[in-house]
Amino acid sequence: MTPARPSRARLTLFAFGDFAFNLYWQSAMLFLLFYYTDALGLPVTAAAAIFMAASVWDGIANFAAGLLADRREPKGGLGRLVAIGGVPLGLGFVLAYLPPVVPGWWGMVGVFAGHIAFRTAYAFINLPYLAMSARVSADSNDRAYVAGVRMLSGTLAAVVVALGTVPLGGLLLGTKAADAYLGAALLFAVAGAAILAWVGLTYREADVPDRRAPVPVWTALKALAANRAFVTLNLAMVAMIVAVTILNKSVLYYFKYFLGDEGGGQLALASMSVVSAVSVPLWMLFQRSLGTRALWFLAAALAMIGLALFALFDIHRAGVMQAYLMAMQAMIVGLNFVFWAMLPNTIEYGEQRTGLRVEGAVFGMAALLQRVAIGIATAIIGIGFERAGYVANVDQSAATLTAMRLTIALVPLGFLALSCLLMALNPLGRGEHARIVKDLRG
Repeated sequence: MTPARPSRARLTLFAFGDFAFNLYWQSAMLFLLFYYTDALGLPVTAAAAIFMAASVWDGIANFAAGLLADRREPKGGLGRLVAIGGVPLGLGFVLAYLPPVVPGWWGMVGVFAGHIAFRTAYAFINLPYLAMSARVSADSNDRAYVAGVRMLSGTLAAVVVALGTVPLGGLLLGTKAADAYLGAALLFAVAGAAILAWVGLTYREADVPDRRAPVPVWTALKALAANRAFVTLNLAMVAMIVAVTILNKSVLYYFKYFLGDEGGGQLALASMSVVSAVSVPLWMLFQRSLGTRALWFLAAALAMIGLALFALFDIHRAGVMQAYLMAMQAMIVGLNFVFWAMLPNTIEYGEQRTGLRVEGAVFGMAALLQRVAIGIATAIIGIGFERAGYVANVDQSAATLTAMRLTIALVPLGFLALSCLLMALNPLGRGEHARIVKDLRG
């Protein structure tokens, strides 16, 4: 008997869970490094090292969580895990924004421990939620609908975080920088935990057939290493993520120290989030006529032109900088769209070449490499800004500003060029995946 398809209302509620996860993720990506340096006063290299180490650990935890989810179903199911797990995840998030309780190195150890607690909780709750997205319905149209609503929910959360962090946190605990960020963390933690409890308790799993027995970990890793499509795509992704992370994490610094408009930086981050939602349908249309891999070269080339212009011409007006960042975000969305569109196709490529179908390992390893790339980018920012002479909360010299701007522009430019070289080695040209699927079925 074919199970009844879930209603759109149930699918929408499930997909809205991504709003909760993005309250945490967007806050960490947009504000946490800036919070360390400009609210807590940590040295930029120490702050970057904390962030980098936590990102690497996050990747390892994600990979471990993915393998665990494939092998052991939690008592009460994944929905119950997400419903209950929202509480420790919220607590971990608050710990990530908790100011040091003692001065000096021990205080920084406490900051690092709080960050690790948050990343660990996030990995072991978010990965089951991602697995649930494949189980909520067996129908491909339903899954596409869920993916679209998840993207919109994440975009909405990014806008809330970008515009609401400082004012909402200030209303709760006061306008002092550290207090405002902690207040926002408390609000987001309560909201996120409540949403995840609602989503988890109302989740119903569809009868999804053909759940394969898991492949041993070492065997899966060897299969990934032999999968040229997976390796080249993910190496290109790493280079792209390094470039994008450097640019995004520099936004608040640029508006504060170059333009003297810290609030404008928050508005720019929100505007970039809105651009993300608008740009995806356009890239989907381009994909139909150009093919998926070709879009990477188009988006990367346009982004590289934008970075080259930014290196050559200093921007002194907040409105111009916001427009520039919105245009760059449109290109970044194109690169991310290509990656997520091509990543599932590497599964069939690997299956054809090795005879093994390793789905969980593909997504788990991709998450690990993404987090490593974020850590590398954060380290580059820390080293680059320190060598430029950056000191938090003081006026920067002209030489320091110039060196910071070149770090923001030229390093991402080089990594995007590297991503294009790696993508050129990827074997999944236009029509290749369809041929592979036909061969596997034949």
